[in-house]
Amino acid sequence: MKRTLILITTILVVVSATAATPLKKIKTATPAQVTRVEPLSWWTGMKTDLQLMVQGKDIASYNVSFEGQDGISVTSVTLTDNPDFLFADVCISDGLQPGTYYLVFTPKGKGKPFKYPYIIRERRKGSAERESYTTADMIYLIMPDRFANADPSNDNGWPAGRKYEDGSAMPYAIPPMLQKMDRDSTLGRHGGDLQGIIDHLDYIADLGATAIWNTPLLLDNQDFESYHGYACADYYHIDPRFGDNAMYKSFVEKSHEKGLKVIMDIVTNHCGTEHWWMKDTPAKDWYHTFDTYTQMNALFSVYMDPHASVRDLERQESGWFVPMMPDMNLDNPLVLKYFQQWAVWWVEYADLDGLRVDTYPYNEPGPMSEWCKAVLNEYPNLNIVGECWDMHIPQVAYWQKDNPNVNGFNSNLPSIMDFPLQSAMWTALCEENINWDEGMTRIYTVIAQDFAYKDLDNMMIFFANHDHARTGDVLRGDPRKVKLALTLLATLRGIPQIYYGDEMMFREKPVEWNDGSKRIDFPGGWAGDEADLFSAEGRAAAGKTSDADYTSAADLHDYAAKLFNWRKTSDAIHHGKTLHFLSRKNVGRRNITDNTYAYFRYTDKEAVFVYINNTEEPRALDWNHYREFVDGPVTGVNVMTGEKVVLKDGVTVAPKSSLIVQFAR
Repeated sequence: MKRTLILITTILVVVSATAATPLKKIKTATPAQVTRVEPLSWWTGMKTDLQLMVQGKDIASYNVSFEGQDGISVTSVTLTDNPDFLFADVCISDGLQPGTYYLVFTPKGKGKPFKYPYIIRERRKGSAERESYTTADMIYLIMPDRFANADPSNDNGWPAGRKYEDGSAMPYAIPPMLQKMDRDSTLGRHGGDLQGIIDHLDYIADLGATAIWNTPLLLDNQDFESYHGYACADYYHIDPRFGDNAMYKSFVEKSHEKGLKVIMDIVTNHCGTEHWWMKDTPAKDWYHTFDTYTQMNALFSVYMDPHASVRDLERQESGWFVPMMPDMNLDNPLVLKYFQQWAVWWVEYADLDGLRVDTYPYNEPGPMSEWCKAVLNEYPNLNIVGECWDMHIPQVAYWQKDNPNVNGFNSNLPSIMDFPLQSAMWTALCEENINWDEGMTRIYTVIAQDFAYKDLDNMMIFFANHDHARTGDVLRGDPRKVKLALTLLATLRGIPQIYYGDEMMFREKPVEWNDGSKRIDFPGGWAGDEADLFSAEGRAAAGKTSDADYTSAADLHDYAAKLFNWRKTSDAIHHGKTLHFLSRKNVGRRNITDNTYAYFRYTDKEAVFVYINNTEEPRALDWNHYREFVDGPVTGVNVMTGEKVVLKDGVTVAPKSSLIVQFAR
């Protein structure tokens, strides 16, 4: 259940407690005296108020202040029921110069003061106005552990006793890595790392992607299934099996050099049971607790349901995601502030281009609305997409910013993931013997309900992500269907996202069927791999082997690359409206869809005509069907072949294929 903060004491700081002791004579804190200070650093010129969380043995028994400098001061201190923590509100003047400043801790009774260095950096020019991902982008989703292993030396973390040093703050020891590399285990660590992604940025850019979304890279130290990163053990440090903070920052810089934006996957709803604060919790109500283990009920409807019980609502908000993931209490203002600053810190530190929020509707809606508002107050143009996994369109639309919800709730969340469209695409492409509401009618029906969404430009569309089965398996290993899925993804409204390898019809190779078996290693990312699908030569060679999974890799890759590189140039796709058509045919007394789907994406100056033939028979266009958009034959360019084509009666589209024609209006 939700709890309020059990004990908070706020102390206004009005005098210096160390006026008699010069700063240079005060000793630096030992790790026991100050175990950690978060955020690790801050910047000049920020709108976000700074609140430092300080952990140290009996640190609550000390007064805290910034000494020896003007322009930075502690204005108040909040204490909780844990004497090992204090929360210091810091005021930074507009004229403060970047540099190292010192927090001074003075005992309230007997004892000597000690100091802790805190870095205030110069903010990069134009940081607040940074642009983000839009409909002009294609996002490539990577699970780093399964993408490429360029540095085998970090496969099991760092040697015991080594310090994690990123230059941001006083280093402290990372605990021994609980889960070691085991590439034979579907749920084990496989060794992929940041350097592996850096080494293959050209592959990603050449595919036509313009942004990268990595699943979480922060420390996940569970003893089981830690490869995915969703059970965070430290919100301010990259997992050493991937690299370190400095390498992550370098990865973002190198991505930008290749024209690739970077989106960070963050989790505000839960941490992992191996998080450091599970052993020394900042407050008793820092996360939700129950008399017995209570799991969330996955009832997203409770937020907009006028008939929902309080019991169901509280379980949805406060129940744990799974036993290894404690549910954070965002109703505690200190927790909420912690996560607001944390997101801002990573955007500023690493120069990020956007965020993706995991399990968004599992959070408390009110605090998460405030979270979004705070992040966007610092970065007005930043895009944030939330995972709202629901197949009911009204319940997905509920979570988008400024949606006219009956209960007045505004999430302040700019972008949402289009799970209803994802489900419709998969189902439609697999249906052969269909009724009137099946096949391509499913996609038509989802698009027809676009009136429910507040901002169509901020819908992330996809046919799979890391939580889904592999598209190659769902579409039964048929490369023609994969091309149809790619065509839909590239030409429908919204921001497209591809899950790594789906551009080449990756398929599961399970020792056992589980989430890990979906997240296969990218062939060529490990030394000694039999196939190398990162290179054109490797893809061509793979097509000549007996491994049926990769015989279509080269053809599919080239199709996707041509399609998404063209997409970069099309304003009609980025910003155009949609006019769509569904064909029917009579079979006896039944009127059913003929399993084709056609639509125009258009602006005042250009148009793109897309025809999807999801049948085993060729289909000839009846242009009279589309005459309301453009009368008479129209000449354009076949996007995939570059050839001139005249759209008119009789143009034939082959079985299980598409036609994409761009023309001027």
